[in-house]
Amino acid sequence: MDGYWVKHALGRTGATLAVAGVGAVLAWSISAPVHMLTGPAVAVSLAGVAGLRVDIAPRLRDSCFVVLGLTVGAGFSADALETMMRWPLAFVVMAVLTWGVMVACRSVLVRGFGFARDSALLAGAPGHLSFVIAMAEGNGRDVVRISVTQSVRLLLLTLVVPFVAVAMGIDLAGAVLPQGQAWSIWVLACLALLAVVAARGLGHLRTPAPLLIGAMLVAGLWQLSGVQAGVMPDWLVMPSYLVLGALIGTRFAGVTAAELLRNLGAGLAITGVAVVFSGAAALGVAWALEMPQAHVLLAFAPGGLETMIAMGMVMGVLPGFVAACHITRLMVLSVLLPLMARSGAGQHRPLT
Repeated sequence: MDGYWVKHALGRTGATLAVAGVGAVLAWSISAPVHMLTGPAVAVSLAGVAGLRVDIAPRLRDSCFVVLGLTVGAGFSADALETMMRWPLAFVVMAVLTWGVMVACRSVLVRGFGFARDSALLAGAPGHLSFVIAMAEGNGRDVVRISVTQSVRLLLLTLVVPFVAVAMGIDLAGAVLPQGQAWSIWVLACLALLAVVAARGLGHLRTPAPLLIGAMLVAGLWQLSGVQAGVMPDWLVMPSYLVLGALIGTRFAGVTAAELLRNLGAGLAITGVAVVFSGAAALGVAWALEMPQAHVLLAFAPGGLETMIAMGMVMGVLPGFVAACHITRLMVLSVLLPLMARSGAGQHRPLT
């Protein structure tokens, strides 16, 4: 039985990666920004809605997170530490912003799309999808509707952010690949092992995306130590982008075209609300911290943690800033979602 499961799981992963590869080639052919990420995300999403059983094996997914974390952490430097003292302002604004987006999105979904109040709270949360789905399942809410609405938000932000970056004058051509001397295979093996150990510790602390964050911290400390500075080799970075794009697309696995169309408007609406709120807050923070607007916009964009961190690497954002802001958002959501759900339950009768 186990052999049967492994065989078919690997088959689904292989098929998914093949679709992702086709998407990457098509995106490259039309000069789409960050084609190794956006192309696979669209192609696998469409394949999932069309009925293909798209999936990424957990071990491949985890390996991708380690590679991306090490890639981002390789950009740490002593100069970056000097700017960190100014970051707390961004974290305070992020906490207030997260609450504001949740309240606004809930209102839009209830009044404009007929969501129940508690389901609207979960569907409109700007992130933490796994936590949101767990709450929906535990409370007996409409998991499919919440999941599809949230998945639309993730896909839209993955596609929109690169084009916004280009519109703001950031040159993304060729920026995907890290610049510098690649680490040797022995250094890579050592860093990967340390990253896994760090991830286990972070997992016990309930840190979001522990493999990604653990790898970032390990690589950053390695760079700051000055032992052997370097970057991740291209042959690891590029496939990791493709896997990440495919992983985004798998959110639509099992979603029918009818379910997608039924909830597309809601997904577009909450994405628009979140983008407007986040953009306004980011511009104010960028002015206060004297940071590039595009960098703060990316840090405040309510997209997936892994995706936004990878996008930050492409855009040359200060390593750690995007991660710190998005982790703050997820931590705030972990506290606010149960509190707001409990408050709503006290004011409104539960749905049956």
